[in-house]
Amino acid sequence: MKQFDYADGHISDKQIMVAVPSFIIGIGVISLPQKVASVTMAADGWISLLIGGIITIIITWSVAKLSSSFPNQSFLTFSSLIVTKPVAILLTFLFAAISLNITALEIRDIADISKHYLLRETPIEVISLTFFLIIIYAVANSRVGLFRLNALFLPFVLVIAIIVIVFNIKWFNIGHLLPAFETSISGYVEGVKQSVLSYAGFGILWFYIALVRKPEKTAQLAVFGLSIPIVLYLLLYITCILVFGNSATSNLHYSTVELAKTVIIPGGILERFESIFFVIWIMAIFNTTTMALDITVFALNSIFTKTTKIKVILFISPIIYMISMYPQDLTEVSSFGTFVSYSTTFYTIFVTLLLFVIAKIRRLK
Repeated sequence: MKQFDYADGHISDKQIMVAVPSFIIGIGVISLPQKVASVTMAADGWISLLIGGIITIIITWSVAKLSSSFPNQSFLTFSSLIVTKPVAILLTFLFAAISLNITALEIRDIADISKHYLLRETPIEVISLTFFLIIIYAVANSRVGLFRLNALFLPFVLVIAIIVIVFNIKWFNIGHLLPAFETSISGYVEGVKQSVLSYAGFGILWFYIALVRKPEKTAQLAVFGLSIPIVLYLLLYITCILVFGNSATSNLHYSTVELAKTVIIPGGILERFESIFFVIWIMAIFNTTTMALDITVFALNSIFTKTTKIKVILFISPIIYMISMYPQDLTEVSSFGTFVSYSTTFYTIFVTLLLFVIAKIRRLK
């Protein structure tokens, strides 16, 4: 009976609540403390993280509210009602292009981090390809299965993050929090910008809410789901500042990983806790990458309705892999990540405003 219940490809609004943090918590949480600390003083970055979270909550609620206003309709279908079908096809195709680049970025980032901390002698190309083949296998199967994996992996990710925070309490130095409120206005603004870019996972709602059977409460649950990474990012950032201080955090590119390396389990049960941290965090990155690739396939399938899902995956996979291998060093990877973050955030905001304004003008219900 369970299998039959999910055979129609629909999901519940609670699965959307889990999907939002599962998509957001990934590579960003590893490097976000460094980005925020580099533009703020002492622990002032928490203000930027909080403001950025509030802004993202407003955007997420708007996207979810508009999407749920057209229940069980794909993004292409309801946007065609608002802005005509040719424009809707263009908007959908651009979403596919952005998600494709997110997939490529995640694959390259996990390869770089794995090579730096775990597989020093393994070529990046091999690490990327191995990880990508697993992603392809996951996406090629049931879409509903991805949401079950989200529900399975997210608790492990949250627990490992809490363990990292708790076992670093003995290294806390309260003096690292001072001086308070010394950051300039431009520093706060830059911190807010970095925060919003790291929370940019609301774009998946344009497509996945179409799978929800009864989306009456989806907007509220999506906002609740977003609050999970906001609280987690705040706690991890403050922990990094308390342990390393602002100066050290701003110079540690993967500051959260370094935080995991300082964990010492009593009794010598586990000498290298960061190994466990990596295993669990790969689950988080796996969730993000699978959904990014699935959104690409979802968007393209809604445009090219006669093309099967497998054919779309086989066509775009070599393109994604070539894009992921194009950056030559960490500097170029960082620039690519900045481009993807900006394009994802601003394009989603642009589409939200466009559809909301035109829907109000045309008085669509």
